[in-house]
Amino acid sequence: MSPAEEAWDLLRGLLFAERRRFLGAAAQFDLHPAQAGALMQLDEHEGLPMHEIAARLACDSSNVTGIVDRLEARGLVTRRACERDRRVKHIVPTPLGLEVRDALHARMAHAPAGIARLSTADQRVLRDLLAQALRGAGGSA
Repeated sequence: MSPAEEAWDLLRGLLFAERRRFLGAAAQFDLHPAQAGALMQLDEHEGLPMHEIAARLACDSSNVTGIVDRLEARGLVTRRACERDRRVKHIVPTPLGLEVRDALHARMAHAPAGIARLSTADQRVLRDLLAQALRGAGGSA
């Protein structure tokens, strides 16, 4: 196994272990993980068009309709027509949705224990390497 494959294997293991924390956070608010994931993607002003939520969740737009329907029924989001194209709906969190989103972010913001135990210098190296890898993958960092 190459060093890159070993690093990826370790990162996948860490992400899988942390998924349990995400599932617990979603359950705390009686949300399906896809609903929690969608809510966490939204900013408080512009929201996102449904096709962008689908892209970020790596799912079909038709799945997002059901996710948004359930979030809307709970009073967590609202649909707003796009000013440039009224056919496009932006999904915007409600004040309650912002509270839940912010609580989810706060619960997930804490570094996993294994990362928190690293020295500050090692944490910086890890941060910089992950940012570099993300930029190389076409993500933003």
